[in-house]
Amino acid sequence: MPELRKKYPFDKIEPKWQRYWADHKTFAARDDSAGKKLYVLDMFPYPSGAGLHVGHPEGYTATDIYSRFQRMRGCNVLHPMGWDAFGLPAEQYDTGTHPSITTRKNIDNFRRQIQMLGLSYDWDREADTTDPSYYKWTQWIFLQLFNSYFDPELGKAQPIALLQDALAETPQRQEEWKNNLFLTGTRKGFFGKSEVMARDLVRQRFIPKMRLAYESEVPVWWCEGCKAVLANEEVNADGTCDRKGHKEVYRRPLRQWILRITKYADRLLKDLELVNWPESIKEQQRNWIGRSEGAEVDFKTEAGDVLRVFTTRPDTLFGATYIVLAPEHSLVSKVTTSQQSDAVDAYRTNAATKSELERTQLEKEKTGVFTGGYAINPVNNEKIPIWVADYVMMGYGTGAIMAVPAHDTRDFEFARKFGLEIRTVVQPPTGLDPQGFTGDGTSVNSGVLTGLPTPEAKKKITAWLEEKKLGKPTVQYKLRDWLFSRQRYWGEPIPIVHCETHGAVAVPESDLPLRLPEMKDYTPAGNAEPPLAKATDWVNTKCPLCDGPATRETNTMPQWAGSCWYFLRYIDPHNDQAFVAKDKEKYWMPVDLYIGGAEHAVLHLLYSRFWHKVLYDLGHVSTTEPFMKLVNQGMILGEDNQKMSKSRGGSNVITPDDVVRDYGADALRIYEMFMGPLEATKPWNTQGLEGVYRFLGRVWRLYCDEDGKLLLDDTEPSGALLKVLHQTIKKVGEDTETLAFNTAVSQMMIFVNEVTAQDKRPRMLLEPFALALAPYAPHLAEELWEKLGHKQTLAYEPWPAFDAALLKEDTVTVILQVNGKLRDRMDVPAQISREDLEKLALANERLREHLAGKQVRKVIVVPGKLVNIVAG
Repeated sequence: MPELRKKYPFDKIEPKWQRYWADHKTFAARDDSAGKKLYVLDMFPYPSGAGLHVGHPEGYTATDIYSRFQRMRGCNVLHPMGWDAFGLPAEQYDTGTHPSITTRKNIDNFRRQIQMLGLSYDWDREADTTDPSYYKWTQWIFLQLFNSYFDPELGKAQPIALLQDALAETPQRQEEWKNNLFLTGTRKGFFGKSEVMARDLVRQRFIPKMRLAYESEVPVWWCEGCKAVLANEEVNADGTCDRKGHKEVYRRPLRQWILRITKYADRLLKDLELVNWPESIKEQQRNWIGRSEGAEVDFKTEAGDVLRVFTTRPDTLFGATYIVLAPEHSLVSKVTTSQQSDAVDAYRTNAATKSELERTQLEKEKTGVFTGGYAINPVNNEKIPIWVADYVMMGYGTGAIMAVPAHDTRDFEFARKFGLEIRTVVQPPTGLDPQGFTGDGTSVNSGVLTGLPTPEAKKKITAWLEEKKLGKPTVQYKLRDWLFSRQRYWGEPIPIVHCETHGAVAVPESDLPLRLPEMKDYTPAGNAEPPLAKATDWVNTKCPLCDGPATRETNTMPQWAGSCWYFLRYIDPHNDQAFVAKDKEKYWMPVDLYIGGAEHAVLHLLYSRFWHKVLYDLGHVSTTEPFMKLVNQGMILGEDNQKMSKSRGGSNVITPDDVVRDYGADALRIYEMFMGPLEATKPWNTQGLEGVYRFLGRVWRLYCDEDGKLLLDDTEPSGALLKVLHQTIKKVGEDTETLAFNTAVSQMMIFVNEVTAQDKRPRMLLEPFALALAPYAPHLAEELWEKLGHKQTLAYEPWPAFDAALLKEDTVTVILQVNGKLRDRMDVPAQISREDLEKLALANERLREHLAGKQVRKVIVVPGKLVNIVAG
């Protein structure tokens, strides 16, 4: 136990004020305040059994300091906390402990740990994604997606009922439906059929394919050892099972629910310009969405099938010397000859065991197999071979590429390995090797394109393809529709029933929440059926439309679902009539400051933005973007400079429980802010923590004697001390506003050192300093504020004002240079004239030494900063 505890009794002070804040609901946000609203949000934690380590509170402390500071500046601050508690880790079916039990236990422990840090959350707004009163609205939002489609003409989601209304049996409505441009593509096969038959076909086949939430059979990872489906993140780069290390992991088709996020790709890209996020995070989102402008080109196979490829470089078509298909492409079996079938089948089987990461790594050795088939290049009628290679993915473009090895790095490596032709069709700028050149240049060996610069060649060939009906301009995205199903127990049930007559039918909103059934055995079934399939009494139900026999959906939602909208539920957490009241949402949204780890830069933020935009389109929220300013805190490493990790033995893990026990919450808070810039990665150092602890002890002793009796007096502080105080108020305020917490702490230390050296303890100095300290060390500041005679918490006391007149410097330090090189410095009066400053510089002895024998050609004077003498 540190000796200073005897003189600085944090172990008594901190619990006292935490009880006070809880009893008085000090930090409850007001929904009807006339003050400026400020919504400050943390990325809410997953409550694991390991509890918090000292790296976790860094972001929470930052938002807390900022929230406390802004309350003192008159803002109505919403600062909530909750739990992202569904998902595989909580399921822990190997232990036999039900996830509802482990989740509740873990949440209680996390809440205890967070509360002991004195974080100013509005605990009346606490949210838990596993609470049925919460996931009722997660299910409701899913139904909004299920009951909506994306109208490309309007560029927004619309209720699916608008399409269903178009099928109403009135002559006027029928005519509207027949002429609706949006349905044109579906009418192709309907001519000659009765209107009733056509409407039924649209209702059964077309509308389900338009929904923003739809079903499809897609390949998923299956672990033969676990007898379970794995999420992508559970498959290692080498294709083994991350959970158990099993090697029998492969892709198999399975019915899945999918969300049509790709319809929002352009808006997700464009609206990044509306938010104040780190440019690196925006760039990661742009790369994940991966917008590419190019053309789709139709090659014919020898059998007459159309093989469509997407390319961003249609100008290089004359250089295409082979075609590559993804192993999963539907035409592989058609183009493969009997002589090559065994080799192709073996290659496809092997590719099914590889993860996407393994298949797309740039540095990996290229593999492939010739199908024996050929395609015809539409621009020159050349017959070129068709290969299969796993570096081509079905999820991007069409799952087929035209290979131009002279101007694509991967194609070049592949062609060299397998001895395929490499034909130059783009001449680079002078001095560059044409082979392997991927930039813009001039077309060569390209028929009518020869001599054209790349941008013109692209336009000309695309227009030619479109005219000949051999292709068209196209925009493609790397972004794929969001695979939303999980074959797990511990997740939100998907509120859909399956009826033989009506297909997938939404559970009525009045029946929400659709609760998880109580199950003792929630292990995977071993046959790709989700665990919920075992709950037969729950599964078997009636169709809401026809009252006929139906079965419930047995897949559950992914952990992402609850975290897509939690920031909205904080606004109105106890509303059982709506996911959020419109007036409250309009008041609080958008989130003004969002702090969390950079590891969530892509998926969580992308999924949240997608859901928010759908809700915006449907009129449920008032903002197009949910998070206006985003800050990523850096990682706190262990004292060994390694990531703190329980999984590696936990020897470098430091828990906040231990730190708070020995040093107090205020010391932990200030130390984590003092370690360095918020965004930086930095190692833990217990000696640094002890230094901060001693600093807080010095603060305590500025105000109190060993018995806790106040020492302050009413003496007038010197001008120098007043200046330090007002410098501190100004800098701490400005640095807190910009989240530069480490330099704010440094300034407070300077102040304490200056005052500690004095014999007197002027109240005029130390009362405002207690307010400046409050956001950083709130327990200590509250205790000092009470000792100063105040009866109410300082949480809403006005932030102290600084006097600008006291901050004016009497002297400034000026840099002296000769020919731009630093030669000396000198202190001069702050208001010195340019002429006098030049005279002093020319009289400076050090400068005179460097000017000896030289002629002064020019004197450059920057008042208050520097004098540079140009001499030769």
